[in-house]
Amino acid sequence: MSEKSITVSRVIDAPAEEIFEVLTLPAKHPDLDASGTVVSGTDQRIQNVGDVFVMNMHAEMMGGDYKTENHVTGLDPNKLIAWKPCPEGTTVEDNGWEWMYELQPEGSDSTTVTLTYSWEHANPKVTKKISFPLFGEKVLEESLERLASTVAGS
Repeated sequence: MSEKSITVSRVIDAPAEEIFEVLTLPAKHPDLDASGTVVSGTDQRIQNVGDVFVMNMHAEMMGGDYKTENHVTGLDPNKLIAWKPCPEGTTVEDNGWEWMYELQPEGSDSTTVTLTYSWEHANPKVTKKISFPLFGEKVLEESLERLASTVAGS
């Protein structure tokens, strides 16, 4: 963990292609979310940098139910997916925090998955309202555990 990010890794017994398929389908994200904030996502697959996918969310710190537009900032098939969330009424520039999954094949049937949650570029206006990190290392580790279970069940 750095001062402005948290990174966790684990080996998942599945090829990178299968893991990437799960990560690029927002409808699967509630199954992966250990924070309990993701309620539902779209069935539209993420395909390109610049794509925007909408998630229905719930968090008391955000006033209850809300939507977030997630702007895809990185996409390399079977290797990387990253996005910046923008809760209703905000922009990417307003927020500046990011989620990133990196996939490193470890042979044909296993992959090291690294999940990074970064608020390094968070707007100072946001950091005055929100105390980062919103989620700790344990939540990210549990999210990777959920990813492993979801991929195994696919």
